Amino acid sequence: MSQATDQVADPTRRTAAPLQLDWELDYYSRPILEPDGKKRWELLICSTPAPGAAGPGFRFVQNCSASSVNSQWLKQALEQAIEQAAAEGFAAPRKLRCWRASMRTMVSRAAEQLSLELIPSRRCYALVEWLQERQATVYPAEEGYMAGPLAPAPLPIQPVAVPLPEAARGDSWSWASLPLGALREAAEWDVSFAGLVPLDGTGDDDVMVSGLRLFSSTRSLAIAGWIAGLEPVRLEVSGNQLVLEAGLEDRWLLGNLEAEEAEAAAQAFRAARQQAGGVQFLAVQSSDAQNGFDGFWVLRDLPDA
Repeated sequence: MSQATDQVADPTRRTAAPLQLDWELDYYSRPILEPDGKKRWELLICSTPAPGAAGPGFRFVQNCSASSVNSQWLKQALEQAIEQAAAEGFAAPRKLRCWRASMRTMVSRAAEQLSLELIPSRRCYALVEWLQERQATVYPAEEGYMAGPLAPAPLPIQPVAVPLPEAARGDSWSWASLPLGALREAAEWDVSFAGLVPLDGTGDDDVMVSGLRLFSSTRSLAIAGWIAGLEPVRLEVSGNQLVLEAGLEDRWLLGNLEAEEAEAAAQAFRAARQQAGGVQFLAVQSSDAQNGFDGFWVLRDLPDA
């Protein structure tokens, strides 16, 4: 038999499909002055890590001069990111999350030209952590770094929390807590609508994490689906109100609390930020006796910038 015959490809062999993940994007100025006296702009893209997934995800960095900031530049940079991702074994993203409200329109125009699904959302935990890392270790080493205290950005005016629509309200809700180690196994649970994030480095397994369980005996699955579309970000105690923050600026009123209960909940959330990386959770079930979950989301109380 000839050597050429020996090398005929096995028709049963399949090439591994490119891995498709969601992407998180930040296109914004950095504390670095360029020679022209204007701030440097930078595009950061990272893939949303899948819990339990092995290997590093996708990352892309590209600088942009202040005079070139527009949707066309961003479109071309996204095309380069997609090409780089393909070379690394990643497919174009299923969803593209943008977490800065001020950049939503520009990012939307660029994404639309590439038929990418854009989701305005602060549920960009991997991106926020990466940006914090770069602010601590990368930017200070750059020429032109603007060292010293900078004028703080104006605090955004928080919209008033509005009640959940009647169709999305459950029969009742209750506080709950789970050890962080249990949440690390959530990918193995029976969940219809899930929003999980890797929890490496957030704390010890025995640290208790505070959360909320919503119950509806007849509509729990529909409620879970509705909440999934909200992009839930974190639970917050505002005054005596329990609020679910979601999307970019949405704030949903979940309930009114007595003063003592509100203070205890606020303390629990502060402790979670210190001991468990701000981890929280939100669950939707038909009843307390249900084995699985119709919805389960790991939330994180992280700074917005």
